[in-house]
Amino acid sequence: MTLKPSALYAPVLAGAGLVSLIGSALSVPSTWSLAGMAVLLPLLALVARWSPLRSGSLAGALGVAAVALWPVPLVWADGSWLEVCGAAAFWAVPAFGALAAGGYLRRQAGRLRQAVRDARRDQQLELARDLHDFVAHDVSAIVVQAQAARFVAAQDPGQAVRALERIEASGLSALESMDRTVHALQEAAGRTTAPVPGLARLPELVERFEGGELESDPAALAGLTREADSTAYRVAVEALTNVRRHAPGAAVVRVAVRRTGAGTELSVVNSAAPRSTGGLLGRLRQGGTGLAGLRGRVEAAGGTLRAGAGPDGGWRVCAVFPAQGDPVG
Repeated sequence: MTLKPSALYAPVLAGAGLVSLIGSALSVPSTWSLAGMAVLLPLLALVARWSPLRSGSLAGALGVAAVALWPVPLVWADGSWLEVCGAAAFWAVPAFGALAAGGYLRRQAGRLRQAVRDARRDQQLELARDLHDFVAHDVSAIVVQAQAARFVAAQDPGQAVRALERIEASGLSALESMDRTVHALQEAAGRTTAPVPGLARLPELVERFEGGELESDPAALAGLTREADSTAYRVAVEALTNVRRHAPGAAVVRVAVRRTGAGTELSVVNSAAPRSTGGLLGRLRQGGTGLAGLRGRVEAAGGTLRAGAGPDGGWRVCAVFPAQGDPVG
């Protein structure tokens, strides 16, 4: 077990302080005392910066006393009490100044450590949102397709095989999303991370969603920034996941990316689910956090997000992002 140099600062200061106090009592030459002050003042700053509170407080008290009291024997014989106190107070100023300098550096280091902890916590929350946005979508698809395959296996084995193929595709997609999460965790080690998917993968996403229809304008896709592109894909994933969870069996699910006067619009619209008991609207009114979290992401990318019930009882999610070069806000 290696001993850190910072662990020695307090004992060294305490020992040096005691030696200085004994030297002052024995009236050692003033040049030696001044040399001792040149050692004690930096030690006071180092102890205030690095030492534990308990040992540092004791050593600091001895150090301040040694610095403040060393001139007392010089003025004791011919000086008054006022002069003695004035000399001690004068030399106490640099001692407390050294403590203040070390304490300031200690406080700044503490703030830096807190900032690092906050950044790590934000990264953990970001990874948790990534898992929610991507993996939950694929896992819900696996559950739905497995349920469908169980019901149609006896009557139509071909449909069951196709459902199993979709389960395989969703499982591979979930593994890919988890790989991206692992790459993000490895970024601190200097490794490159896998890029977050964007709307270029939207056809693949909609194709895996049974009954989904896609309308995409290439010019609208080209007008998105990288951040808006990845955020739009997250919106599509979250909206389709909510349809699968809360409006299963919806006859129509349309995903559209088109150019508008405000920029690029992504919309996901589903019809009402058959035999719905509250459906998607009822679930969202109970306080789901998926779309609420996405709204913050969309606004951070300069866009707006709207979600609400359609006239046919279905649900519509619409995100609009400014095109590259358009003013934000």
